[in-house]
Amino acid sequence: MKKLVWSLLIGCLVLLLSACGETTKEEATSDLSEKVEEVDGYKATAKMVFETGEEPQEYDVEVWYSKPNYYRVHLKHAEEKQSQMIIRNDEGVFVLTPALNKSFRFQSDWPSNGSQAYLIESLVKDIEEDDAATFAEKDGSYVFESKTRYKHQHMFPMQEVIFDKKSLTPSSVKVKDAEGNVKISLTFTKVDLEASFEKSDFNLEKNMMGAQLEVPVLGDGEEEEEPFAVLYPTVELEGTALHEEEEMDVDGGKRVIMTFSGEKNYTLIQEKLDAAPVMMTTTDAPGDVVDLGFAIGSITEQSVSWTYNGVDYMLASTDLTQEEMVNVARSVQGTMIK
Repeated sequence: MKKLVWSLLIGCLVLLLSACGETTKEEATSDLSEKVEEVDGYKATAKMVFETGEEPQEYDVEVWYSKPNYYRVHLKHAEEKQSQMIIRNDEGVFVLTPALNKSFRFQSDWPSNGSQAYLIESLVKDIEEDDAATFAEKDGSYVFESKTRYKHQHMFPMQEVIFDKKSLTPSSVKVKDAEGNVKISLTFTKVDLEASFEKSDFNLEKNMMGAQLEVPVLGDGEEEEEPFAVLYPTVELEGTALHEEEEMDVDGGKRVIMTFSGEKNYTLIQEKLDAAPVMMTTTDAPGDVVDLGFAIGSITEQSVSWTYNGVDYMLASTDLTQEEMVNVARSVQGTMIK
């Protein structure tokens, strides 16, 4: 009888000690929140793959952050000479397209207006605000499954985020659609939580010049110009089809206007200029910043505009919802079909 009692006591003690060693979701979330709060600045690099079109699009991502609200996110296509940069400084939020020597200024509260898979504090906020988030501790990592805060959340409602338990830095992010398919995957290759910056590091002109050393400016004469490849949406809207396509010459380039008619009408305009302006141009952009996966653009209630491979695109409609416009815009890439 004594042996049985001792066995039970020892068993209970082992269970108690084991339980004490487990990290709870609340403890892990608190640790991440405290870490984000104490960091004054960080640099991070990552590989990001978008599965939103016909072919996967892979990007190299470089993030700079300086407390409280200075940001620089540089997105570079792994194969094509496509580069864009998002900068937030005292003057506002800007999207830079180095190949066109153009920048757009937004009246936006980006990045706090939704999920940003490449920003550490945004990932932690996603977890903090989802009471139903699940948590597991595996192989020295914290694994969370949480809701996203994307503006068009129905497209990408959930994500899996993995943090290294020791450093509390993100290892990977998998953003999923409603069926659980991974549409955006991001693998962090390096995170420095002790990075420091000068205010000039987030200067528009300085960053534009630096990015142009990596991506030649359109029409600078250094490389042979690629032909204007007209692209078509691969998403089919029921009851809607391409009705008319018109190509015209404009000052310094070409413009193609496609009209889609039926149950939900919309217009898609593509324009390519032969050369970028000598001086950087900054234009006030309507609406807010929208991440299309392969490009950063601008969205309003009735339009989405973006730049990709030296071509300016605008999709406009009074019939489509914002979510439908984003869905169509994401499909304007890859194979050219009618």
